[in-house]
Amino acid sequence: MSPPMNHFMSRLPLAQQQTDRDHERRSQPGLVQALFADDATRVLVLSGGKALMRSDGDGPKLELLVATSERASILAPVIGEAIYLGRTLADDDGLPKGTSVVSVSVGEHLAAALEPDARLWAGLMETAAHLGAVHCGLFTEALAITNWHDTHGFSPRTGSATSSGLAGWVRQAEGESHVSFPRTDAAIIAAVLDRDDRILLGANVRWNPRRFSLLAGFVEPGESFEAAVAREIYEEARAHVVEPRYLGSQPWPFPASIMVGFTAKLHPDQDPASVEPDNDEIVELGWFTRDEVRAIEDRLPGPTSIARAIIDAWLSGHLD
Repeated sequence: MSPPMNHFMSRLPLAQQQTDRDHERRSQPGLVQALFADDATRVLVLSGGKALMRSDGDGPKLELLVATSERASILAPVIGEAIYLGRTLADDDGLPKGTSVVSVSVGEHLAAALEPDARLWAGLMETAAHLGAVHCGLFTEALAITNWHDTHGFSPRTGSATSSGLAGWVRQAEGESHVSFPRTDAAIIAAVLDRDDRILLGANVRWNPRRFSLLAGFVEPGESFEAAVAREIYEEARAHVVEPRYLGSQPWPFPASIMVGFTAKLHPDQDPASVEPDNDEIVELGWFTRDEVRAIEDRLPGPTSIARAIIDAWLSGHLD
C-alpha cells in the first residue's frame, strides 16, 4: 500500500503513485499471457518514450486498452516483452480500483498501426499535469522500467543477449546465473538559502534560451545524500552549505533517475557575494528575492519538476 505523503510530496506530480506493484504475483508462471486473456486487464502502450493518449477536451489522458480488445490484438508480437505494472489502488478517470495493468513498448510501425495520429502520442513531461494520480504513476513506472529494458539487452558480464523475466522485472542471458535487476540513479537537488532568505539559482550551459533552476547533481558511489548536497553545491557554485534538510523525492525517468530534494543554508561565515559559477556546467549564478523570482517565472523549471515544486514552496513561504 502507498504510505500517506507529507505536504511537500503532494506537490510532486510524478510522486503521486497509487499502484500496488504486486511483487509476489510477478513470479507466477504465464502471468502476462493470463493477463492478456482477461478482459479486466488494461494495457498502457509506449512508443519512443511517448504513451498512447486520448483527448476528451480537458487535455490529454492515457488511453488504456482493454487487453482482449481487437485494437489490443495488434500488440501480439510484443506480448512476450510486456511488463506487469501492478494493481491500481484507487479509481481514476474511469479506471476502477484493483485493475491489473500491463505495459508494452512498440516500434514506430506498430505504433502507426495502432494509432496513426501523432498528436495522440505524448510524453510524460508534457502530460503529467493533466493526469490523475493513478494514471500519472502508471506512466512514470512504465517509462522508467521500459527505459531500463532498452539499455540492458545484453549481459554486462558476457555480452550475451538477455531476455525479460518475472513479468518484466529482471533480465537474464540464457545459461547464465547472473540476473540483472532495474536500477535507479539518485541525484540531489537543493534550495540553498542565504541569511536574507534569498534563493540561489543557476543557469546551465546547455539551456538555450537561458533558464534558471536549483543546483543539482548525481550522488557518487559511497556518498550520502547530505554529502552529495555539500559537494555538488561547492563544485558548481563555490558555496559552503550547512544544515541540509530532506524535503522529498520524485522519480525522474529521463532516463532513469530519482531526484532527492533538500534545503540547505549558506555557511554563516561565507559572504553570499563570493559564490561563482564553475563555468563548466553552470554559467550564471544569482541570489534571488521572491519578487525577483516572480519576475522571471517564464524562465523557471516546468511544473512537472521537483525543482519547480521547491521554488514554489519557497515563494509561498511553505518550504516544509
